Amino acid sequence: MAKLELATLLDKYDLIQEKFEELDYKIDNLIEHIPGVKQMLAIKGVGRDTVAGFFAEVGNLQDYSHPRQIIKLAGLSLKENTHKGQTKITKRGRKKLRALLFRVCMIMVAKNSAFKALHAYYTQRPDNPLKKMQSLIALCNKLIRIFFAIGKKQFEFSEERMLKDIPHMRANIKGEIAA
Repeated sequence: MAKLELATLLDKYDLIQEKFEELDYKIDNLIEHIPGVKQMLAIKGVGRDTVAGFFAEVGNLQDYSHPRQIIKLAGLSLKENTHKGQTKITKRGRKKLRALLFRVCMIMVAKNSAFKALHAYYTQRPDNPLKKMQSLIALCNKLIRIFFAIGKKQFEFSEERMLKDIPHMRANIKGEIAA
């Protein structure tokens, strides 16, 4: 009986593996037709599952006129609690999208030099430093803006250009070049 049960479990495992391979093939076929996906996949730290999950939650980027709409959809908009004097995210939105973006931002802080530099700046700046979690939420918003721009205009992502576009990071880059 134990041998029969083991054989049945192995058959189930093989069937599940086949289904996962089919699903991977379908995902690859679907996302290759979406404009801007190749450029998004070129970003260090962003993978196929991330891009597929982003588009599964957001849908067509042509339906949005501004990245703030996607930020609100994800529930990453800021809300101030007047009684406590704190500002937090609303969490009124798509939980899966929020979780996906947060996990990706954690990976990007570890692997992508531009996001690592931005995270270090946010957490160590002299005036109003952010806590690590707040910094990651700010980076999630930044990633949404990047995905939105790439999806609309299909341009290549450049870490140096992203850091130059941020005024406080521009001074840091000039200081590094001079040193």
